[in-house]
This record gives sequence, C-alpha cells and structure tokens, in this order.
Amino acid sequence: MSLFANPAGRNFLGNSTEWYKMTILGFLILNPILYFLIDPYVAGWALVIEFIFTLAMALKCYPLQPGGLLAIEAVAIGMTSPAKVMHEIEGGLEVILLLIFMVAGIYFMKNLLLFAFTKILVNVRSKVVLSLMFSALGAFLSAFLDALTVTAVVISISVGFYSIYHKVASGKDFHHDHDHLHDGELDKLKEEDLEGFRAFLRSLMMHAAVGTALGGVMTLVGEPQNIIIGTVAGWDFGEFFLRMSPVTVPVLITGLLTCLALELTGTFGYGTKIPSRVLTILQDYDAYQSNHRSKRDNAALVIQALVGVWLVIGLLFSLADVGLIGLSVIVLITAFTGITEEHQIGHAFEEALPFTALLVVFFAIVGVIADLQLFQPIIHFVLSLEGHTQITAFYVANGVLSAISDNVFVATVYIGEVGKAFMEGTIDRDTFDLMAVAINTGTNIPSVATPNGQAAFLFLLTSALAPLIRLSYMKMVVMALPYTITMSIVGYMAVAHLLIPLTDNLYESGLIIHHSAKEAVMTEGSGH
Repeated sequence: MSLFANPAGRNFLGNSTEWYKMTILGFLILNPILYFLIDPYVAGWALVIEFIFTLAMALKCYPLQPGGLLAIEAVAIGMTSPAKVMHEIEGGLEVILLLIFMVAGIYFMKNLLLFAFTKILVNVRSKVVLSLMFSALGAFLSAFLDALTVTAVVISISVGFYSIYHKVASGKDFHHDHDHLHDGELDKLKEEDLEGFRAFLRSLMMHAAVGTALGGVMTLVGEPQNIIIGTVAGWDFGEFFLRMSPVTVPVLITGLLTCLALELTGTFGYGTKIPSRVLTILQDYDAYQSNHRSKRDNAALVIQALVGVWLVIGLLFSLADVGLIGLSVIVLITAFTGITEEHQIGHAFEEALPFTALLVVFFAIVGVIADLQLFQPIIHFVLSLEGHTQITAFYVANGVLSAISDNVFVATVYIGEVGKAFMEGTIDRDTFDLMAVAINTGTNIPSVATPNGQAAFLFLLTSALAPLIRLSYMKMVVMALPYTITMSIVGYMAVAHLLIPLTDNLYESGLIIHHSAKEAVMTEGSGH
C-alpha cells in the first residue's frame, strides 16, 4: 500500500506526483543526518541543492511549500537562526516592497500596456524586428526601472494576448467572460494555432527576460544587488553606469546580436511566427476595442499614461524607494479611474504575494549559506590570487554561484567580503572598485543560465503565464543557453581585457574619480 494512499498522505503537497512527495520527504529525513552525523558544511550544500531542485520542479509543485519545509527544518535543527533570517529579510526589505507594491501597480496599468503592445504586435509583421524590439525595450526599461517590474509588464502583456485568443478559440466573443486557464471549451481545430501561439509567446518572453538582464546590469536601479553594491561602493547613478560600461556595453551588443541570430536560424525554440489566424483575431480585437472604447475608458488610459510617466521619473531620479513608488502608482491610478472597492484592489496582489513569500524562504536559505560559510573557501581562493587573474576569477566565481544559487544573495555575500578585505587593508580602493564591477557583472550576466539565477527569471517561471505557454524550468534553461554562452564569454573577455584600461581612461578624462578614503565605503556601507 502506498505511503500516500491515506487522506493525510494525499493532502501532503496536494496533487504532486508520488515520486516527488517521496523525494521531498527523503530530503527532510536526510538533512538532520547529514548535519548532526556527517558535517554541517556538507548538509548546507545539500540543502542548497535540494532547494534548487524545488525550483526546477516548479511546475510539479509551487516551490513555496517544499522549499518552505526545507527552510523550516534548517532553522529547527540549527543550520541558521530566526534572528539571521530576520536580518536577511531586513536587508532585502526594499526588494520585498518592490514585489508587493510595484507588481500590483503594474496590474492597474495593464489596459494601457495591452493597448500599446497590441498596436505593436498587429503593425510589426517581422518576427525578427518584433523580437529585437522586445529585447531592446526590456533592456532599456530595466536600466531605468528594474528587471522585476519590467518582467511583470511583459507577463501582463502576454497573459492579455493569450486570454484574447483563448476566448475566441473557445467560441466566445470579445465581450464575453472567459476563464483562459481551462481548455475544455477550446475548438479542436484551433489547438494547433494555440500551440504555435504558445511557442511565439515563449520566444518573445525569453527575449524580453534576457533583455531585462542586459539592461538591468547597467544601472544602479536595474537589479536589486546593484543597489547593494552601489551603496557599499559609494557610487551614484552616473558613476555606476560608467564603471560598468566597459563590460556591459559589449554584452548588450552581444545579446542583441544573439537575439537576431536565434530568430534568423530558428534554433533553441526560437523563430516561431504568430499563426495567421491568431494575428487576425488580435487585429479584430484591436479594432473592436477602438470602436467600443468609451470616453471614460480613454480618460482612464490617459491617467495610466500620466502615472507611467511619474513611475519612470520617480525611479530614474530615485525620488523614493522602489516599493513606495509602486504604492503611489496603486493609489494614483485607483483614485483617478474609479477603482474604489477592496475586492477590486485585492486582485492586483494575487500575482506577487506567492513569489514574495518564496523570496522570504530564499532569505532563510541565504541565512544558511552565511552561517555555515558555504562560499567562504571560494572567496578565500579568489582573494589569494593577484592582478588580472583575481578580477576575472571574481567574475567567474560569481557567475557560477549565481547560476546555481541566486544573484542577489551571491552579490551580497561577495561585496560584503570584499568590503571587509578593503577595510582590513588586504586590497586597495582601486582594486575594490574593479572587484565590485566584476561581482556585479558576474552575478548579472552568467546567471541567465537558470531561472533560479535571476529573480526576474524565477518570477516568470512561477507566474501564472508559465503553465499557459508551457514554459518549464528545463525549457527556460535550453532557451537561455545560447544567450548564456555568448554573453558570459564576452563578459569574461571584457573583464579580462577592457575593464582596467577603459577604467583608467575614465579616471584620466575626469568622468569618474579615485575613491581613496576608506571612510567612503564605511559611510555608505553602514546605511545598508
């Protein structure tokens, strides 16, 4: 008789397959044995690998439950402490508020986004041009907003496109209510078109997701770890961009060229064009919306556009923390578009809160990484190197660890260790600055290899869109592979051969200055 045949067993992790339930149960039994009887360091790495497994199996079971069980057990047996987890949460509060409020804010801008991108989709007939637009727009917006916000935008757009076609393919008109999560009413003759449309959306989503990494690495606000690194280093928006540019500009060009090559060759799951019947439906929808849009609807679009301008300005000039700007977006749009009931507002938070909870579980895992010093041997090895080799080693080490862990956590650990080495006099300020660039580019660029490498990728994988367009963990890995190879190699070459001479040129031109005083790091770093 199966262990999970009884009611309690069936309830454990719900509808997940029996082998998956057995695996998670095996992890929970194994971890205390490794920790108490073998070695805490081994147990720590086992936990990290197990947690990555839950992410890889996100379509089998949302990672919050199995990952949360592993994290609770880790705290219970002493691999980390509640105080340490709380410390990590406090350090990541800005990211948490970003997820809660900014993603919800984007929800209230979805009509404007769907309006704008429907116009683009029905008028740009070349898939190559469309893919380059999604990648370039993802990069541009991520440089001035942040990758998670932009990912929320493209997810919202894709869900909108998918739901429009799914409704019509199910035999309904545009004005009918419809649940696009269920295929029961789908016309069998249109299933082939739906599969083609899913492949089309998958490719656009991956181009856009990689685009967020291309732009996100370039600026202070592009990725959560950028803010952490820039704060410790004492760099403002302009200096951060200039210091990263010797590496990030060549990588940006490489990413866009890779996008072009993938669409032209149709390899790695790319190149699928939108089915003609799907395009016709979206064109009809655009015409329908234009004919039936009331003056009140137009006024709401104007409000969303104005708030969108405020969003860009607020983030560009750092007028407030990202999460607070997101909250202001919610207040402004709902106040001026007639959304006043609690249940209307509540829907906006449904997409972000599960991922926010998962991120807090992440913080428990990083608490284990910190308390058991899992990365310490690698850090000590890299610091033992000298010259160019040391800088490139930081890029490689951060890239590898970010691909298997999470770039925010890896960057936080490494910049803390490098800052400590500088304060202790092990390295000078110029070396510290070069290492900070290598850490930031190393954690942002090779981490596109896996969904757990970047928060934006993980957000996409665990979103409501992923199962709709059949975007699994391994599918993301395969589709990201060519980007990973080309961008990582060019990033490495830039760190090895361009970073130091171009940084010297920036010093000589006066665009950036030497930070010779240790107090600069201490003052800025103490605020985090």
